[in-house]
Amino acid sequence: MSTAQSPEAFWGDETTTVQAVVAWAAERVVSHSDPKTTARPASDLAADAGATITAGGLGGEAALRVFDQVLVPATRSQDDPMNLAYVPSAPTRSAVAFDFATSAANIFGGIWETGAGAIYAENEALGWLVGLLGWPQSAGGCFVAGGTIGTLSALVTARTSVADRRGARPAQGWAIACTEGAHSSVFAAARVMDVAVVTVPTDDRGHLTGAALQDRLQEHPEVCAVVASAGTTNGGVVDDLVDVADVCAQHDVWLHVDGAYGGAALAAPSVRHRFAGVEQADSFIVDPHKWLFAPYDSCALLYRDPDHARAAHAQHASYLDTIDRREWNPADLAIHLSRRVRGLPFWFSLAVHGTDRYTEAVEHGIAVAQQIAVGIEQREHLRLVLAPELSVLLFERVGWQAEQYSAWSHEMALAGVILCVPTTWDGRPVFRLIVVNPQTRPQDVLAALDTMR
Repeated sequence: MSTAQSPEAFWGDETTTVQAVVAWAAERVVSHSDPKTTARPASDLAADAGATITAGGLGGEAALRVFDQVLVPATRSQDDPMNLAYVPSAPTRSAVAFDFATSAANIFGGIWETGAGAIYAENEALGWLVGLLGWPQSAGGCFVAGGTIGTLSALVTARTSVADRRGARPAQGWAIACTEGAHSSVFAAARVMDVAVVTVPTDDRGHLTGAALQDRLQEHPEVCAVVASAGTTNGGVVDDLVDVADVCAQHDVWLHVDGAYGGAALAAPSVRHRFAGVEQADSFIVDPHKWLFAPYDSCALLYRDPDHARAAHAQHASYLDTIDRREWNPADLAIHLSRRVRGLPFWFSLAVHGTDRYTEAVEHGIAVAQQIAVGIEQREHLRLVLAPELSVLLFERVGWQAEQYSAWSHEMALAGVILCVPTTWDGRPVFRLIVVNPQTRPQDVLAALDTMR
């Protein structure tokens, strides 16, 4: 007979608090609306929120009021249709709602024994991605917190795999090759791994090419992995994956493809040709919270041969000896052990809406970006600098200096008109737009850009 006390015996009756939180979340999902940028100084937040961590506690009503009235209004709306900065997130309502269900289920998703059903569902979603990559059915992976952890885990796997094949460690140590336009997480991973970075020059549109990579790998035999981009963050360009993959094969180098943003476009027939060669990659990442309409945070990390990942990442200890290694254990595939099943909201949204609807949504983003690019070319005060390969485009305001770019961006953000931030291309300031939200309308964006006249 169990002697365990009910939760109420220790924490008190939390029913009212739970109901209030659920009601707040439901209202937020159904009728979401908040400002586009409302960051405030910490001193202001402290003045309005007061002390929130106290010996006696605030109680559910007061704590929720602080969250609703002080904290949330000081955050940026990621799913506003006019948020075209960085890489925003536009999750389906189904995905957001199911994120709550995922948390409520409180599933440990590190090993099959504790999370079999949830891991099975995650693997169904991963299987769809594997099919888009053109990889064998034996391929697979797991969901991790974001592209940084995904890339780091993949590169650790790469080093382990190549070291096992080549034997001796190079005297100068291992290295990773990528372009300077690669995501910052690649350079961060190299620092964590204590390996060098060999940068490869790009063509005039920012692509990594096989010819340039060939030269660098001949000069640097210590390279164990090449990171190619399937949609760079700054320019949205897709590297020449066919040629890059061939060169990697010639030099026995692991090919990791970073599709954190652009990998979603594998689902779009109109641009699928740009990804030719990705089927030869050894590992791949895509973030569902970017352009696959899932909430934060979620990165799908995939391996063409997951056994390489298991060799690099499986943890062993006396308290882990009972794990059945014949099953699909996500803890064996990346740098993590404790793990929530963060792929479930993505799975649920896919299950609800179907993959055809996802294809339509991604194609919409591509079409809107192209329409905006055409509109920019028709305006004398603007000049298109980089046309969209996927859904990122760069343009400049003719005659403006960096200070004017920043001033306009700040003014529009505070006015709640548009989030469009400047970046640099070829050493000069430009504006960057990225379309991932199916609700973004080109006429609204162009109307905002007309305020630059």
